[in-house]
Parts: sequence; structure tokens; C-alpha cells
Amino acid sequence: MRLSLRPPSPRPRQRRTVALTAVVALTAGLLAAVSSPAPANARANLLANPGFETPGANAGEMPDCWQRSGWGENAFSFATVPDARTGTAAMRVSLTSRVSGDRKALVSENERCAPRVAPERQYDLSLWYKSTTPDVSITLFRRDTTTGWQYWTDLKTLPVSPGYQRAEVRTPPVPPGTDQITWGASVYGVGSVTTDDHAMEAVPLPVPQPGCTGTAVECAQGRWNVLPVQNPVRSMHSVVLHNGKVLVIAGSGNDEQMFRAGTFTSAVYDPATGAWRQIPTPVDMFCAGHVQLRDGKVLIMSGNKGYPTPDGRLGYQGLRDSYVFDPATERYTRTNDMHDGHWYPSATILGNGDVLSFGGLKEDSSGNVTAEKFSAERNRWLPISEVNQTWSYWGLYPAMILMQDGRLFYSGSHVFGNGTPGSGASIYDYGANTITDVPGLQNKDQRDQSASVLLPPAQDQRVLTIGGGNNETNPVANRLTDIIDLKLPSPRYQAGPPLPQGDVDQGQGRRPQTGNEGKMYVSAVLLPDGTVFETGGAMHDRADPVFSASFFDPATNTYREAAKDPVPRGYHSSAFLLPDGRVMSVGDNPGNNTYNHNVSVYSPPYLFKGPRPRITSVAGDRWNYGQTRRISVDRPIAKAQLIRPAAVTHSSDPNQRFVDLPLTVHGDGTTVDLNVTSNPNLAPPGWYMLFAADANGVPSVASWVHLGPATAATAARGGHHGHHGRKAPAPRVHEFADALEKPARKPLKKRDSAPVSPKVSGCERAYGAAGVCVPVTFPATVARTTEARCDWLAARGFGRLKLNGTADPHGLDRDNDGRAC
Repeated sequence: MRLSLRPPSPRPRQRRTVALTAVVALTAGLLAAVSSPAPANARANLLANPGFETPGANAGEMPDCWQRSGWGENAFSFATVPDARTGTAAMRVSLTSRVSGDRKALVSENERCAPRVAPERQYDLSLWYKSTTPDVSITLFRRDTTTGWQYWTDLKTLPVSPGYQRAEVRTPPVPPGTDQITWGASVYGVGSVTTDDHAMEAVPLPVPQPGCTGTAVECAQGRWNVLPVQNPVRSMHSVVLHNGKVLVIAGSGNDEQMFRAGTFTSAVYDPATGAWRQIPTPVDMFCAGHVQLRDGKVLIMSGNKGYPTPDGRLGYQGLRDSYVFDPATERYTRTNDMHDGHWYPSATILGNGDVLSFGGLKEDSSGNVTAEKFSAERNRWLPISEVNQTWSYWGLYPAMILMQDGRLFYSGSHVFGNGTPGSGASIYDYGANTITDVPGLQNKDQRDQSASVLLPPAQDQRVLTIGGGNNETNPVANRLTDIIDLKLPSPRYQAGPPLPQGDVDQGQGRRPQTGNEGKMYVSAVLLPDGTVFETGGAMHDRADPVFSASFFDPATNTYREAAKDPVPRGYHSSAFLLPDGRVMSVGDNPGNNTYNHNVSVYSPPYLFKGPRPRITSVAGDRWNYGQTRRISVDRPIAKAQLIRPAAVTHSSDPNQRFVDLPLTVHGDGTTVDLNVTSNPNLAPPGWYMLFAADANGVPSVASWVHLGPATAATAARGGHHGHHGRKAPAPRVHEFADALEKPARKPLKKRDSAPVSPKVSGCERAYGAAGVCVPVTFPATVARTTEARCDWLAARGFGRLKLNGTADPHGLDRDNDGRAC
């Protein structure tokens, strides 16, 4: 039998394919009236008919309380068989051929059969199985009380087993608004799985939360400390290395004199000792792109070939140069050149370890329209003839986030000016070489230096975009947040809650923000408790720092206030997670071209909530996809996750992600198996921080683990196999976002570049050195008079600036002496 069934929108394609009859629905409705949640500490089996012993009401039907489910194009069969572990019946699901999708026997989605659950509770799921294919996973669905049944997540990959063996896994905490769940074993490769004796048990409630170990404010909002030792370089780029150290890159540091002198700087910070070490830096990596490669080295691409010319003929010019930084030697090694310059390029690692890069400015200051690809296997940039091209201009630092199916989501976050034409957000399919706009992004032309993150966990495929402004029109930065669920057939951004406000300093001291005043230059950091920490920012282009911070909770889509960094963090600032669970924040480069060398370190509230769990052992630091890896902890934990270390600049780190590791808990809870996704698009290869967190959200210090083959040679030697040489599962990929509202756009006609104004950075080059940024457009609140403009500049420390020639577009030379103000 060959069948491909597609449920109606808005359900994703992996939804169930057999509807309940009206009679069953009526009966379920009557029973729902007398149903009650499971007892809080019950360990009884919450499933009805867990061993398929009770047949369906009619001949040929599935056993009572079980239903056929699946999606895609495949030939399949469902059979109740006598090959049981206990009793007389078991369920066999087989695929004899497959193009796409899966088939699975699920607990029926009705009030009578699907177990009731309580938000925030966890449940242990188990079954006995045997299988002939490694492509089997335990798949979980949930019923949202508002939107109905929906796919939740895949929990565990089941290895091939010729005889019955038991598989157990714990659910994540049940999301708010969920009242029932259902689950089963999904077959997504040719072969079969036979299952019997399913069980679902409520995990006992955790012990009460310990008392606060700090002040009440620290336990609610955390605490900042400014380090006694300053950052020795004017860094614009921050990378957390897999040895726990931090690489910060300045290049010329937005200082034209250093550029002319050929003085380019980087430094490495060691949080364990508090020491800084300056690193010889070969070229001006100011405003380059960077990404962690699968072997743990850092690929740095492009940078600054030249500053804008005083006559306005040229803007910034991008380098072709590319380097790899080795954390072991702390040295840069040159790779082959890129096709052209890419000042402000994107950099996204793919599931196979390759890197795609888009956007930026070419050597002649025009907009770069060529996509570039770094091959992990060949360890070099490919000729553009070997790279798919759309000839599209994506702008500067376009946030390109890898989706679970290998496509890229352009979130709409970028640097400088307006967003891309159209809706401002889109999905790029590299294989098909098409771009499809995605609707809903609010005010897409004021998302300059907003931040975008793939929300925890990566399995949920939701992206949050925060704040932003526009350096050309220079409005008040906004409070907008937008959330998109890329699991939907036709995803679109939905408005999130407004960004919390703080204090702003506009040169007359701090005052509370009012109205719709928000911020650009936002830093967004994924924390090991599953929240997003946003901090820093400014209210106008390179001016008016905002002192605010907050936590976004993806489970509830709400913000709560956090302690404020006492140091202003605007343009050229960054914040990032350290392996000990703290957040480090560096940089601030306002328009007057000063630079703040102070370093702040933030301790989140979870560090003031009692003892931290400790990972006492890890079964090896080399992990592969679809595996189960064992750790030991000193006390029970509720969650574990992999967090990819930061490589951040200009509010942008599209590779930042938090990957859930579903637990299988043994004995007293101190021995735990972690179930690794089989899909490298969810967790691209490389080094990750492994955190374990208790039921109160208190995380351990991270252990470092490497996911996937480090090199092509490793893969060839057997990196594609699991434990003991067994064939590893195929990537578990779902067909989400497969019914997009907008039509796909094919490549443009081949072209060399896109026109970009030499003033793209928003700075009027008629005044001062290249690093100084007198705005092309003053904020609307500044009167169009010389006095008002000079007062605005004076309040922000610009001083008297030399005119670069005879042009005085803002009329600032009051004395006609060649100096502004």
C-alpha cells in the first residue's frame, strides 16, 4: 500500500491521519466531564491498553486507544501481531519503501485515551521494542487548550534491536496551556519496529526550592560586577573558545590612525585566571565575520580594506582575506581568499560543517551579491561557480539562522538602514536556490541592529527578534519583539510582548524611558535555564545608552526585569555566556569615537538559589548524532542541554542555539543517559557547552563535548556509525514550513554588485576622523539649527571637529574656521 496523506492547515504534515468517529468523540466528551488530572506523585501507568490486548471496536481497526499516524510519501503497514513480549498482542509498524515522512502508532488523541498532564510536570515514557532499522524515534505530541493537538518533539532514537529491549525517556517539562499528551514510536526508514508494554508515569514532584543565598534583589534580578582589569583592545568581536577562554578581536578598532599604522589587535581572556593576552593580528579584522568550525577552530572572514574617503567617493571597503584562529596555539593561519570583499558579512554553519556567507561590502564599497561557501571537507572557500547564487543583496550582517531541514531563515535583523525589500524576512532554500518571503515582521525598516535568536530549545524552531532602529532616518529605537514558529506549514511572525524599558542617558543624566522608547544594539544571550537574557543597547544611532536588561521566557512568552549593566553598552558591544553560567559583556563605541574598556560580568539569579548540581563524569567528550551518552551527577537533575558557544558581533550571532537533551534517569537520579538528536541541522557539528540543570533551573558548570565528526577523515573512518559499529540513524527531519504563503522567488539576473551609499554607516564624513560619527540625520527632536545640533553633539562629548574639506552639510561651522561647533 502506498499512501501520502496531508492534514488540513494549520496542522503540520506529521499530524495524525485517521480522524475519530463522531460516536467516539461524543463518548470522549462525556468522559471528559468526569476526568481529573493524575495524582501529583503517582507512579501508576497512565496509559489505557498499554499492551494492545484490547482490540478495537470493529474488525481490522487499531487496538483500543491506539491510532495510525504519519505523513509523507512511503509504503507502510500496521499490524497487530502475536509476537508479544507479554500477553498475546504487539504492534508492528513497517515501511517497505520511503521517499519522505514516517509512520507511527500513537496513543489515541481523545479525552478517554490520551493521558492528562499538568504544566511544568515531567513524565517518564517507556516501551519494549525490537526493530530492524535504526531510523526509529519516540515522538511526542501535546494538546494545547487553545489551538488543539500539535507535534511537540522527538525524544529518543532507538537503536536496532533483534530482540525485545526496554527504552525509557523523560519528557521535558510540560508547556503551559497543555492538558494532554500522546506519543509513540515513529519509523522513518525502511524496516519495522514492534512495540509492546508501553508505560507513562508521572515524575515525583521536586524538592522545594532552597532559600535565597543572596539579597532579595540578587535572587530576583541577578548581579553585575565590573572587573578590575580592563579589556586591552577596542574589541568589536567576541568568541568563546572550546577551552573556556574568550577571543576578542579589534583589528584597527574603528581607529583610522591605527589602520594607517598597520596596528591590528586581538586578545584572549582567561576567566579562570582573569588574565588577558594580546595576540598578533595579521590584517584589519575590524567588522569581519566569524563562526566556530566543526573542529573548534574559528573561521574569520573579510574585514576592513579601507576607511571611507573624506571626499565621500568611497565608503568602507571589504577585504577578501580569510583566516582561521586555532585556540590551541592562539595563532591566525591564512586560508584561501574569498571571491571578493565582504565587510560586515554573515556566517552560518550548516549541518555538514560547511559555512555559508552572504552580504557585506565589496572592495569598491558596493554591496556584495555573491554567496560564498567554505567547504569543511576541503578546508577552503569554494569558487563561486561551485556555489548556488541568487545574486541577491542581503545587506550587512544579515541574520541567517539554520532551520531543522537545512534551509536558512533570514530573520530581518541586520545592520544599517532599511531591511530587505518585501516583507523583510524570508526563507532561503540553498538546494532549490529560491527565496520565499515570510510575513508579519513589524516595522521591518527599523530593525537595524536588532537581535534575533533561535529560542530554547532548538527543537521548537521558534525565532525571537528584539528591538532595533535605523541609522539613516535615526528614529527613536523601538520596543518591538516578534516571534515566528517555523514548525507551522505557513509560518509568519506574530507580535510579542513589548521590550521592557529602563533608563536612558541623553547627555543630561539618566531618566526613565517613556512611551515607545526602546533600544537598538541589543545583546541577546541564551541561558542554561532556558531563558533569553537581553541586555545593553542605545536609543539612537551610536548615542543615548539605555540601561536595561530582562529575561524572556519562551514557555510563557513573557519578560521579567533583570539587573542593569552599570556600563553603557551600545555600538560595538557584545554579551555572551561563559561556561560557568555567567554572562560577560564588553565594548561600547559611541559616535564621538571613545571606547569603553570596562568589562562587566553578570551572575544570573540562578546562581543565588542554593548549591549547583555538578557533572561528576561524562562518558567521553566525542559525541555523535542519534547516540545516547551517559553522565553522572551529584544529585538529580531535571534538564540537560548543549549550548553552542558564542561568536558574536553587532548584536548578531545566528549560530547561537540551545539543544535539548532528553533524559533517561536511572536509580537514585545520579546516573543519567542523554539522548542526542539525530539531526545535525538542529545541532551543527562542533564543540558545545553541556549544562545540567535541576528542577529549580540552577545549572551546573559546563562540560565541553564535541558533537559530530571533527573532520572529513573522521567521518570516513566511521564517524557515521554509532556505538560498537552499529549503523547510525538517518537525520530525523520534518517537513515544516512547506506551504508558505508567498511564492518562491528564483535567482535574479547575474550582476556584479548592488549600489550602496558611501554613507551606509549613517555617519556624515564631512566632520572629524573616520571613526567619528556625526549622524547623517539628527533625531527628530533636534531642531534644524546650528545651535541645537551643536548642543546635541556637545552633550554627547563630540568636541570641536575638523571639517574634511569645504562641505558643511549640517551648517555646524559657526565661525567659518574649518571646525564644527
